[in-house]
Amino acid sequence: MDLDTDWYVYRGTGEVAADAVRDLPEAPPWRRFPGVGTTSRPADDGGEGDRRVGRSPAAPRVPAPDEVEMVNAALLLRRPLLVTGDPGTGKSTLAHLIARELGLGPVLKWAVTSRTALGDGLYSYDAIGRVRAAGAAGDADIGDYVHLGPLGTALLPHDLPRVLLIDELDKGDIDLPNDLLNVFEEGEYQITELVRIAKSRPEVRVLTDDTGGTATVRDGVVRCREFPVVIITSNGEREFPPAFLRRCLRLHVAPPTHEQLGRMVAAHFDDTHGVDVARLIREFLRRRDEVGGLAADQLLNGVHLAIRLATSGAHRPDDDLPAVLEAIWHPLSAES
Repeated sequence: MDLDTDWYVYRGTGEVAADAVRDLPEAPPWRRFPGVGTTSRPADDGGEGDRRVGRSPAAPRVPAPDEVEMVNAALLLRRPLLVTGDPGTGKSTLAHLIARELGLGPVLKWAVTSRTALGDGLYSYDAIGRVRAAGAAGDADIGDYVHLGPLGTALLPHDLPRVLLIDELDKGDIDLPNDLLNVFEEGEYQITELVRIAKSRPEVRVLTDDTGGTATVRDGVVRCREFPVVIITSNGEREFPPAFLRRCLRLHVAPPTHEQLGRMVAAHFDDTHGVDVARLIREFLRRRDEVGGLAADQLLNGVHLAIRLATSGAHRPDDDLPAVLEAIWHPLSAES
């Protein structure tokens, strides 16, 4: 795969951007949206990127063979990227890699459960809280009781796209993928409670999903300027409707290789003195093949434990460590 392709803006190395990328390729005419104004985004992710990706700039990761191509295609076409693969293969980490490398701010995270509905991702309105506040103080601004969710925040008129992670969509209600279609196509949604008062109050300041964040909503409608970078993960527990799949690009993430695991360890640990990391990775891969799949963070747990034992002076016998690692590297499914 040629990573020097002119239209690529994402390289997948895990390196931190010095500044937000400004040369995104122009969107297709049918994916340009009429949002006006500019909503600011936090510049600092509070260390989330370091926690999920690693701190070391000297250990760039090795991207999956088709990852770079598909991420750049999603950026160019302004389409969601549906990422499939076994649990623990780094599907959700991809969202943090994109935000980190392109300098797009904190990732907006929407964790889907069996009870999740579209409205949960868009916004919530605390009517009871407002009534109580009005009764106590005699005044309660409606904007203080409208809280945009991660999807709702991602669709604000940002000058550059936000990164939105919709995690484990296959765990959600069977209708949720179809419910997302109109939002994905139109890049906008209404806040019913604000539409009702739009004539008398066209602008309302509401809360966002960013910590301490607020944004102005005009006429009760949120319209994006740049369609967000939407990463949707799925563990393959069920199929999605054809209409939904037609609007997404698809990327399958294979389990990481020995080299990829080695670079991941190097990115998270500054010093592994006294620990044979290559041997641990070999044992991890053997165990992964034996039990039918392990998560990469289980390897990190094993390395951290080995480093701790090597530096604590506990002098734990070497033949005891494999037994502990076997307990840490437990299978992820009942079948295993």
